[in-house]
Amino acid sequence: MSRALGRGLCVLACALLLHAAFSTYEHLSTLKALSRPSGRLPTSIVVEAIVALLVFPPGTALATAPLQDVTYRGELAKRSIDDADARMGFMRPSERGRALFGDRRTL
Repeated sequence: MSRALGRGLCVLACALLLHAAFSTYEHLSTLKALSRPSGRLPTSIVVEAIVALLVFPPGTALATAPLQDVTYRGELAKRSIDDADARMGFMRPSERGRALFGDRRTL
């Protein structure tokens, strides 16, 4: 139920924002046709855009799946310690570099 409500809020917010943008375009083109380029936007358009921006974040929060645990503790709950610690030990590349490039201490 909450996912459907969230999607509905997202669709409503997008529709409100698109309507506010279209209304702004109409208002500005009317002002331009009347040779009055300076003018404020009507408060109804501003309120509509603000409502759309306030409705969208709760809609996305309701529409998304619950967050998953991404910590190391959460991974170890699914795996054994042998799976997590089955990697090679730490190797220092400086030890192998000496074999490849010779001893640099003589420079």
